[in-house]
Amino acid sequence: MTFTIDSENNITAHGTPEEAAAATATPFDTFASQKELAELAAAWPAERLVAIWNSLPGVEPVKGFKSAKAAASRIWERIQGLGEAAKPEAEPAKPWAHKKAKGGAQAAKGAPAKAKASKKATPPKDAPKSKKAAKTQESAGPRQGSKTAQVVAMLQRRNGATLAEIMEKMGWQKHTVRGFMAGAMKKAGYSVESFKPEGGESTFRINQ
Repeated sequence: MTFTIDSENNITAHGTPEEAAAATATPFDTFASQKELAELAAAWPAERLVAIWNSLPGVEPVKGFKSAKAAASRIWERIQGLGEAAKPEAEPAKPWAHKKAKGGAQAAKGAPAKAKASKKATPPKDAPKSKKAAKTQESAGPRQGSKTAQVVAMLQRRNGATLAEIMEKMGWQKHTVRGFMAGAMKKAGYSVESFKPEGGESTFRINQ
């Protein structure tokens, strides 16, 4: 079971990492264990951890945690029910946390409301329509200054951009970069090529 948490603190459970990448359109972090969640939490502001916990259903609101590790432990224990709920057949995973953390990463203000609707129901039959929408968005180009725009600019260079360059530029972890390439970039209509030059490191480039 793989969990994702996006910039608006929506936590969603997925059966596999591939499902997580395909179902998420915005930059996100993934974790599959309490240890991985603790590693992510260590880099988050205390305000974000409080916001995540307080937006989970049925919890007693808190004003703070003794440590990021303690917060991760309690959040992990609480979302196990979400993981169980994601296991039944074709039922799409639904996010638990909808409140935005004051100290968390900023979400794109220009994100269309349609994005939320697509999360709730994404049947395979709608795939062609989604691609059309993605192409329309691509023709207009990503919003200037957005994370997608920054990544696109790096990948459009002749030699593309290495995994390390993207991590440094965006402040992301490895799995976040890979998830963004497989999810958000694909949904935006971009075909991203991944290769590793001899003696070099993993590099990404947009197929022209």
